[in-house]
Amino acid sequence: MKKIFFIGIGGIGLSALARFLNERGVSVLGSDVYESELVKELRAEGIAVFIGHSASNLSSDIDLVVHSAVIRENNPEIKKAKELGIKVLSRKEALPLILDNKMLFAVAGAHGKSTTSSILANILQSSFIIGAVDKRAGKNMMYKKSESLVFEADESDSSFLNINPYLSIVTNAEPEHLEHYNHDLNAFYKAYEDFLKQSKIRVINAEDEFLAKVDIDCERLIPSEDIANLEFSVKDYLPFISFDLRDFGRFSVQGHSECIAIDAALAILAARCVGLSLSEIKQNLKDFKGIKKRFDVLFANNTRAIIDDYAHHPTEIKETKKGIFAYAKALGIKDSIAIWQPHKYTRLLDNLEGFKTCFEGFSKLFIMPVYSASENEIKIDLAEHFPNAKLILDIKRFDDKIKIISNDGEEILENGVIVGFNAGDLTYKLRGLK
Repeated sequence: MKKIFFIGIGGIGLSALARFLNERGVSVLGSDVYESELVKELRAEGIAVFIGHSASNLSSDIDLVVHSAVIRENNPEIKKAKELGIKVLSRKEALPLILDNKMLFAVAGAHGKSTTSSILANILQSSFIIGAVDKRAGKNMMYKKSESLVFEADESDSSFLNINPYLSIVTNAEPEHLEHYNHDLNAFYKAYEDFLKQSKIRVINAEDEFLAKVDIDCERLIPSEDIANLEFSVKDYLPFISFDLRDFGRFSVQGHSECIAIDAALAILAARCVGLSLSEIKQNLKDFKGIKKRFDVLFANNTRAIIDDYAHHPTEIKETKKGIFAYAKALGIKDSIAIWQPHKYTRLLDNLEGFKTCFEGFSKLFIMPVYSASENEIKIDLAEHFPNAKLILDIKRFDDKIKIISNDGEEILENGVIVGFNAGDLTYKLRGLK
């Protein structure tokens, strides 16, 4: 393929594939609905991006059109491509073609897969494609002229079954995205099992309820037995976790809680499986600078901190919460304040009982309107389900302060450790970009 057009190129997943192919010398262009910061970055890298979907964006010299999962068949660019006889594939369908001839190290799981992927890529010093921004690289992709590629594999649309990994890691298999599996848990778990069976080498978190029972030859991490002497610290306002792993010695990684130690331990075991020495692993682990939007410290001093976090599931929020409280204690700050932007109506309803309890311990909870992610609205009375929270319309970032705008127009300035839990546009608001 010499020229590929990506519909929805500004998304975190599709943009990484476009960047990867661009670095390999393939002619890449695409379209998206608005001019995001990511779109600006793509243009700076020499990738042409059209704003708006239009048949006029397509030309007959394009060899392939790849589209994101949210794009429908009535999209004018898909219609035009078919008129021109251009092959059209979804991201899921295009993966085998794009990832061909690479030794894949694939990381899957409901939680922690971006972090684990980034840690592993830093340890291996390899190319990577992940669904988040690696802070060291400053983007969601790193291309190196080597056979190895760390790839964040996606279970949400079962696309992780369309790849052929050499090594696979599964961080956990907590049920998520069940709508794709018709709310059939057996189908969901079978997909994870089939994913593992594709690989020659497998590394799993064997304390996960499902993974513990998987009857496949795997390198099994048992966190409660294999990880010991966890120690949280803060250096230059950034969180770090140190831990002992089996008899391999002590490791330190930038991160906020035990879950980061587990992610790092899985990556370390994977690197050991392919022959890296402990000294090499420990040295390369220092290169990991964290993931954008994962306990992302945007501002901090001794009285106030602003943190952006991608946690959008009760399990993730509970884990991040532990780190928030430890972080606040280390800084000597009394109040920890949560701003939550629920992500998708279906996720909110599927996990409502978990959401009701996962914010316990915060000094205050502010709830923004649901970020629909293109879902149709489902009526839900947040005030009824979260009586101790304050519903808000919006937030604004002013230098080192967050202004919270309530439903009745009240403007509130808060001090303390303020964390925004979201997978929507709250991340841009916390950064003062929206």
